[in-house]
Amino acid sequence: MFNFSDVLSDVAIREAQPFAGFPPFHFVGGNIDEPTVPADALANAVATVLRECGHTMGKYGMDSGPQGYLPLRAFVAGMLKRRAGMNVATGDVLLTTGSLQAMDLVNSTLLNRGDVVVLEDANYSGALTRLDALGVEYIGVPLDDDGMRMDALDAALADLKANGRRAKFIYTIPTVQNPTGSVMPIERRREMLAISGKYNVPIFEDDCYADLMFSGARPPAIHALDDEGRVIYCGTFFKTIAPALRVGYLVTPWPLMGRILPLKTDAGSGALEQLVLAEYLPAHFDNHVTGLLPMLQEKADALCGALDEHFGASVEYTRPVGGIYLWVTLPENVDTDRLYQVALAEGVEINPGSQWTVDGPANRHRMRLCFGHPSVENIRRGIAKLAQVCFDEFGVPERGGNVAR
Repeated sequence: MFNFSDVLSDVAIREAQPFAGFPPFHFVGGNIDEPTVPADALANAVATVLRECGHTMGKYGMDSGPQGYLPLRAFVAGMLKRRAGMNVATGDVLLTTGSLQAMDLVNSTLLNRGDVVVLEDANYSGALTRLDALGVEYIGVPLDDDGMRMDALDAALADLKANGRRAKFIYTIPTVQNPTGSVMPIERRREMLAISGKYNVPIFEDDCYADLMFSGARPPAIHALDDEGRVIYCGTFFKTIAPALRVGYLVTPWPLMGRILPLKTDAGSGALEQLVLAEYLPAHFDNHVTGLLPMLQEKADALCGALDEHFGASVEYTRPVGGIYLWVTLPENVDTDRLYQVALAEGVEINPGSQWTVDGPANRHRMRLCFGHPSVENIRRGIAKLAQVCFDEFGVPERGGNVAR
């Protein structure tokens, strides 16, 4: 067999493993509860749009151009006005192949090797790995229960300025932050805008989880509070409709949009997905999301209850107010990189904290658990199993706790 190792590029440094299927207890990834996918309604939408609009797929971009299917862009603009308080024109919306493509486009448009980005110090692993691949430095800002701390953000930007540098942008997940689940209050959002203005740095707002606030109410987007056009915004339908429907969106005024579009070299995101969502969403989106929230609340409660029962005082966490993740702190002697390996061998998969933080080694005693996909019963059984594995490997929780046998 030909040996491709001699011709690999410099960026091809990571080796993927063949997919071996999901383990029985699956607490990773942004997967959602499969019964919640509105398969019948989507099937009806597929049949309708193929009959009515299918022939338009004979043209790249159909009749709507490179920014994506115009009726779906119009829905996104109206949804963001209604749910996030944003005033967005359809021309400000770019439909992308997921929010990750939106992130890649912003990075490609704004970043050069050696640039610096400021972000929350516990953060989406996909954001960190992309910045690493670009050779971009990133500075982590500590969080508290209300999200990124503004005193620390100001200090980080001031330190950069004192050294003759400026961050290219502030990346933030202000509403149901990944992985901590924090929600930034409106006062702090205004303060972030003021700080970004003080140092003349734009903000990249990732709002992928905002629709999943259990209360059904969310703060206005930072973009909605911005009167200077310094906020770039992205969102997705992954967490509400279906992760495998790879449709996200990027919102920015035309001066920047005009620079982004030439970098979207995929000849357009999938047309059928856009057509189907444009047919399905206007009549169903709000009711569908409303129906998800109590189910997610129940799962979050089940996860917290299982951790309390089987780990007891050995774990610390903040009870979620939305989303599908829980950020858990274990005793310092628990290495979740090792726990990941031994737990996976026993059929339980977790996200080690080192992969979701700027300072990975300092967070090896933390883990991210996703409760979006497993059933309540699966959550309870999986956490019981995880506690047993953790005890066998690290002696945590102590046998005085409620470790399941």
